[in-house]
Amino acid sequence: MNLIDIPNFIRTHITKRDHSFFQSDIETNNQTLWNEIKNKSILVIGGAGTIGSSFIKAILKFEPQKLIVVDTNENGLTELTRTLRSQVGQYVPEIYLTYPMNFGDPVFKKMFLEHQPFDIIANFAAHKHVRSEKDKFSIEAMIDNNVFKAKNFLDLLLKHKPKHFFCVSTDKAANPVNVMGATKKLMEEVIMAYSNDFKITTARFANVAFSNGSLLAGYIERLFQKQPISCPRDVKRFFVSPEESGHICMLACILGNSGDVFFPKLNNHQLVSFKDITERFFKVSNRSVIHCESEKEAKKLASNLKYNDPYPIYYFNSNTSGEKLYEEFYTKNDTVELELFLSLGVIKNAKRSSLENLEKSLDELKATMNSVSYDKSELVKLLKVCVPDFEHIETGKNLDQKM
Repeated sequence: MNLIDIPNFIRTHITKRDHSFFQSDIETNNQTLWNEIKNKSILVIGGAGTIGSSFIKAILKFEPQKLIVVDTNENGLTELTRTLRSQVGQYVPEIYLTYPMNFGDPVFKKMFLEHQPFDIIANFAAHKHVRSEKDKFSIEAMIDNNVFKAKNFLDLLLKHKPKHFFCVSTDKAANPVNVMGATKKLMEEVIMAYSNDFKITTARFANVAFSNGSLLAGYIERLFQKQPISCPRDVKRFFVSPEESGHICMLACILGNSGDVFFPKLNNHQLVSFKDITERFFKVSNRSVIHCESEKEAKKLASNLKYNDPYPIYYFNSNTSGEKLYEEFYTKNDTVELELFLSLGVIKNAKRSSLENLEKSLDELKATMNSVSYDKSELVKLLKVCVPDFEHIETGKNLDQKM
């Protein structure tokens, strides 16, 4: 099977764009980006992941003076550093430090206070997968990370305000049907409660093609281990490349006004099905495939796989909790500005609850999580109180039950 040039495959067969979707806005606002980033001090939380590391690569082109990167993934930080240090012509500031730690831990606060002030802070530390929703424990961890840790950090920033603060969101926050989307919608409301105190922006965007932990990135591991491919036949998504994910976050962080929620101006013609991508992936690899009727059949064929045998693929109809067949960036109640940027839309009426009102709802959530006995349905019910447009899709099945 031929090795695939993944960046080229993304450009040719997924996004179908020769250059970044956001290139025009980067060029138009080039001087502003230089003014706001060059010689500045930057903190990136969750910087070892696909989106965080792509954001770092985007901002380094504008030569900041100091870069601190925090992530719980020690191996990811190591690989990020190797990538930056090994790339010909890559600018890395003299003050460049990586810290494997959780931004909710006491040691993070010590480090933060030692290195502040920061001009730019971007937070990518979040639970981002629908797969993370399965029971009360996984949901509690998601709420804690996406909401409570984010709020605690914002309380710290009230005393040490950056010029730009960005926190990543997701397209699944628009009309959420899964807990992850609901927690990110609640996170949006939490950060917006602070948006009168210092500049805060966020961005909802599409699936990042071949991002860490994604279905597509998993294909490479399955091939390496000679395991079958499993893919939903009925799900379509908007896609951006890893590079583009960094670009939209940089633009939203630097160019937005406080309270802005950014999204890419992609249209429905740019939705791509996972099945189509899978078929193209194997076609480009010059490997034929065999369609299986079950996981059992796919695993049996994979167990006896010989070189250049047709590769077993099992396509299924999506039936897991919280899964929509399509995604959207905004709702009918959002006030959307489409003229400010060539590639970006901006939601201008993001809900700004008072901290006092938000804290009442958050206290109820926390009290439930701290109780001796509660179940998943109680957390879902409380999230719906906090996020009224949350319409949870519960099927009793989760992605951990699938290949």
